[in-house]
Amino acid sequence: MRVHPRPNQGKHLKTTLIEGKKPAHFDKHIIGNLLLDVATPDEVRKEKLIVGVRNEDGEIYRLIGATKHNSFMNAVEELFDLGLTDELQDSDDIIEGCDAIFSEQ
Repeated sequence: MRVHPRPNQGKHLKTTLIEGKKPAHFDKHIIGNLLLDVATPDEVRKEKLIVGVRNEDGEIYRLIGATKHNSFMNAVEELFDLGLTDELQDSDDIIEGCDAIFSEQ
């Protein structure tokens, strides 16, 4: 598992934890591998592209917002590298306000 973020990561990524939702056991790896600016849920939801991350209970507990498609793709690639699965990979639909939703499966 890579522990050093790529140079362009984080430039256009914001994140927030959803209040009342328990972070997944792998959350520390997300924080360690992606350069994320902490923001409010409203600020993250205003971004162009949204990634949701599910915990072990199947709840989205973290949102990651990207202003640019390139930043979104970098985040998606990092999450795949962590062994997570995008349940929307083969879909163009937005579900629960997210363009991608990652979890362990």
